[in-house]
Amino acid sequence: MAIALSKKVQALKPSASIAAKQRVTELQAQGRTILDFTLGEPDQDTPEAIIEAGVSALRGGDTHYTGSAGKLDLRKAICEKLARDNAVTYTPDEIVVAAGAKQIIYEAFAATLESGDEVVIPAPYWVSYPDIVRLNGAVPVIVECPPETGFRLTPEALEAAITPKTRWLIVNSPSNPSGAVLEREHWAALIEVLERHPHVAVMTDEIYEKIVFDGIRNCSPVSLAPGMKERCLIVNGMSKAYAMTGWRIGYAAGPANLIKAIIKLIGQSTTCTTAFAQTAAVEALRGDQKPIADMVAIYRERRDLIVSMLNDIPGVTCSTPGGAFYVFPDIRPLLGRKGPDGAIDTDLELVTYLLDEAGVAVMDGTSYGMPGFLRLSFATSTATIRSGCTAIGAAIAKLSD
Repeated sequence: MAIALSKKVQALKPSASIAAKQRVTELQAQGRTILDFTLGEPDQDTPEAIIEAGVSALRGGDTHYTGSAGKLDLRKAICEKLARDNAVTYTPDEIVVAAGAKQIIYEAFAATLESGDEVVIPAPYWVSYPDIVRLNGAVPVIVECPPETGFRLTPEALEAAITPKTRWLIVNSPSNPSGAVLEREHWAALIEVLERHPHVAVMTDEIYEKIVFDGIRNCSPVSLAPGMKERCLIVNGMSKAYAMTGWRIGYAAGPANLIKAIIKLIGQSTTCTTAFAQTAAVEALRGDQKPIADMVAIYRERRDLIVSMLNDIPGVTCSTPGGAFYVFPDIRPLLGRKGPDGAIDTDLELVTYLLDEAGVAVMDGTSYGMPGFLRLSFATSTATIRSGCTAIGAAIAKLSD
């Protein structure tokens, strides 16, 4: 007899981006050439100094358990980083290190949510937020943030979404998938609303904070309103800025009681984060930051190219993202057109058409809470961007009204 699975796991959907990447891998294994814009991962290598720090740590015997909170030296380095880059002050007992920012988000919700609680999630959103909320027995409250708002949450929309059951607001800035950034003026307006609702905690997912363009600066609400510190959890990590996705180092800064609860959950799940990777993360935070600037410069060139090429395709409108390495083009004018297998009525169907007809893999907006859009990662080569956008344009030109 098969082992019975829980209802909550049966209802859980696979990560859309990971599932898309798996489909690309399968097609490539069949011999197809696929131009891949699906996975949100830097295509550049971890900076050499960080690699050397990790290798030296391994050779020096840094291969044992650490405390579940993370190494003290790393937590101190995180405090230094937060003061330097974000103008917020924390102590090591207000910091926790985990196996990626995703684990932090999961454990924070596990530590605080009860059945029937609500979490406000602006859309478009990172694909895992609603499912992590549901796994912890709570209800995701999706608030649409359309292109007209710059894909940003407005004070009016936030006010309308808050109820007595609201436990958290989670904000990803810069955003995956839209690249929208909440700067000081945006947060100031949201804080005015939050101050009227002291029962609502705020989780800021700042994993892309260093990947910003055109002089735009990400902002942590704690830096604007010190009173927010007791109800805000700042989530970040090494994956995106330092091209360290496989090292699995995330961290959070927040109220000590919440941090202690997250540490307790980590102690009962993964025990701790990889020791030598924590040592490498110290080098990343305290070492030369020029490699980040170099990577961001490359991303900006790619951003400008992909935005220009997509906007040259009739029926596609692509806004210019202020951060991260994604574009989120509006393809609603294309819906209803006909392909070889009939009408293409949804973004999901357009994604399938582009994969079959053009050999281009992109993500659908539906998975990010906003149908009628596509998500493309430009953390890929210029050659892939040129070839992929050309192929998309050619495939769309074949559609009939």
